[in-house]
Amino acid sequence: MSTDDVGARAASFDRGAGAYAAARPGYPDEAVRWAVPPDARDVLDLAAGTGKLTQPLVALGLHVVAVEPSDEMRAQLSALLPDVEAFPGTAEHLDLPDACVDAVTVAQAWHWVDPPAAATEIARVLRPGGQVAPIWNVRDDTVDWVGRWTEIVHRGDSLTDTLRYGEPALGDLFTEPEHATFRWMRPMHPADLRTLAASRSHLLLLPDDERDGLLDAIDELAATHPDLRGRDVVEMPYRTECYRARLR
Repeated sequence: MSTDDVGARAASFDRGAGAYAAARPGYPDEAVRWAVPPDARDVLDLAAGTGKLTQPLVALGLHVVAVEPSDEMRAQLSALLPDVEAFPGTAEHLDLPDACVDAVTVAQAWHWVDPPAAATEIARVLRPGGQVAPIWNVRDDTVDWVGRWTEIVHRGDSLTDTLRYGEPALGDLFTEPEHATFRWMRPMHPADLRTLAASRSHLLLLPDDERDGLLDAIDELAATHPDLRGRDVVEMPYRTECYRARLR
């Protein structure tokens, strides 16, 4: 798979910012606290999207700067958190001073970056001993209806095996990453499973008729699966996979 295809997928969220803000999950408080050193004051939320992780960071009383390349995603973040400074930029090119933050978080985005360039740039903006924390929310596909939802969403997805959510390659600038998993349940309305699917990069780039066909299949799942049919609220099982490493 070419870099251009990965780049197109990464850039697709500009057109899906509203769905992303409406349907994507946030992050459990214990995972957020684990990702940031207890003595941190200034935090960069990198690839901040619509502010799903930015919001709980702010709630911890931290001074948070957000960097997000998508204008539409950044606009959603600013509407949600008008007091947070939000700038355009990427993991590889940050328009920020050297040694300006105590920690960097990267939620649901490390799989889009160029790891060596991103690690170098993150190291530049961290203060001595600062910490970087890549984080992912991952659905528990062993639950039958969740696995079926995932199968529909990834039909025809050529990047399924390319974009892996595993230990980040941070290089020699950082200590060996530590890892922690936090399991939690997210209440949802079954009808919102369609919006959640519509926020996925694979669907965002499909022609309208193909995208609508997959979204209709999601609606059919919500209407017919015995664990979803007739329910007002269901719980989507997630595990939040967190990594953290210190600047050497």
